[in-house]
Amino acid sequence: MTTTPQLGAWLSDSTTAVAEIVAKLGYDFVILDIEHGPFDLETLERFIPFVKGLGLTVLAKVLVPERGPIQQALDFGADGVIIPHVENVEHAKLVTGYAKFPPLGDRSAAGGRTVGYGGYSDEWYRNADATTLVFPMIEDAGAFDDVEAILALDTVDGVFIGPTDLSLRRGRGSYTRSAEDFADIAHVAKTAEAAGKPWVLPAWSEAEKKLAVEHGASYIALQMVHDALTQGFTAPKQLMEDILAQA
Repeated sequence: MTTTPQLGAWLSDSTTAVAEIVAKLGYDFVILDIEHGPFDLETLERFIPFVKGLGLTVLAKVLVPERGPIQQALDFGADGVIIPHVENVEHAKLVTGYAKFPPLGDRSAAGGRTVGYGGYSDEWYRNADATTLVFPMIEDAGAFDDVEAILALDTVDGVFIGPTDLSLRRGRGSYTRSAEDFADIAHVAKTAEAAGKPWVLPAWSEAEKKLAVEHGASYIALQMVHDALTQGFTAPKQLMEDILAQA
């Protein structure tokens, strides 16, 4: 699949200034790492529409692969969900269904923000199913083995590759961007291309960014907020230490 990729940032908390900076720099989307970040429901309910108001697409990496977290993120206005720890195709069919309405899936209808504080219609349900992005994560060995079948599900719009957990769960230990790690990513990418569906990669290094482009990733997360802060604070400190050493 040849695409012009959407470029994103990985947000681990709800700092509004970071979201504003990311939007000002021209990023296309953000990933909210609810699974590992300190987000609570009240924060999400306010932060998701704030970020969308900046013109950014919001992909919510939900807390767990269960109905509640998936539906809550969508009810708060997320454009899509990234579902962690999908075990296999049977598990994928169950949990991705929570993001699509019947008869396609099993999402429960909620009023309020989801319908613009108005009412439902059959057209609204169809449009919601068509536009809501559902990306199960390929980070468990069983999901990797079943990736072709997972991508074939009508409730799946694409897949998100989790390289770190995938390396651990495929028996390689720590993710080192090895040839085997990149072969797994390439396999998932080629399977997604054959299915005609997009795939997402967190690409922190230059090598990962090049791999994402080479294999036609539709969404590329370029930087984690914690790494951005670390790099930003490291450079001036190192500069000052160099100046002091020369004084």
